[in-house]
Amino acid sequence: MKVIIEVARRGSAVRAARQQLAAARRGHSPDYRLSFESARALFADLTPARLDLLDTLRKLGPCSVYALAKAAERNYSNVHTDVARLEELGLIERGDDNAISVPYEAVEILLPLAQVA
Repeated sequence: MKVIIEVARRGSAVRAARQQLAAARRGHSPDYRLSFESARALFADLTPARLDLLDTLRKLGPCSVYALAKAAERNYSNVHTDVARLEELGLIERGDDNAISVPYEAVEILLPLAQVA
């Protein structure tokens, strides 16, 4: 399963939800879709440091925030803040044992360019 992150106009979230439901009905594991209204908003939440954390966490497997901060060679407080935001976005999950993990095999970012008139 992968996460598809996109810049999309308002109302496209409904279309994405319909696509996910249709895939689920066909027996396919639907991809997780996350939409932002602008590239600026996308990159404000998905900074290079946060994308690196997703990659590091995927390599490590389920672990504590402390272990992730140590593996990423970053300050614990900053990693804790980044993990909290990534959890809010649905890109990191927390298990019953409080370990965090990335449930996706890949992240795909779709960034459409402006239409030429």
